[in-house]
Amino acid sequence: MYLITITVNPDLSAEQHETLFPKHAEWFKKHFAAGTFLLTAPFTDTQAHQGMIFAQAESREALQTILAEDCYYPNHAQYDIREFAPKLIAANLPEFAGK
Repeated sequence: MYLITITVNPDLSAEQHETLFPKHAEWFKKHFAAGTFLLTAPFTDTQAHQGMIFAQAESREALQTILAEDCYYPNHAQYDIREFAPKLIAANLPEFAGK
C-alpha cells in the first residue's frame, strides 16, 4: 500500500487552480471508484493546496502510471510516495468520513 502526499506548487495562480482542480477531483474520483484509491483527504491545517491519498496498486510503477494521469502532474505539484504495510485497521474507520 502507498501513502501519497500531493502538494500543489505555491506559484500556481488562483485562476490555474480553479481550472485544474475539477479535473484533479475527477481523476481521484475515478481511481477511488476503481478501488485503487482507498482514502483521499485534503489537509485542513494549512493554507497550501495539499492532501493525501491511501492507495493500493500492483506495483510502484503501476501507481506512477496512475499519478501521471493527474492534471497537476508533473509540473504543477509535488508527489511524495511512501510505501507501507498496515498492521491494524480500525473497523470504524468509515465513521470518520468528512470529519
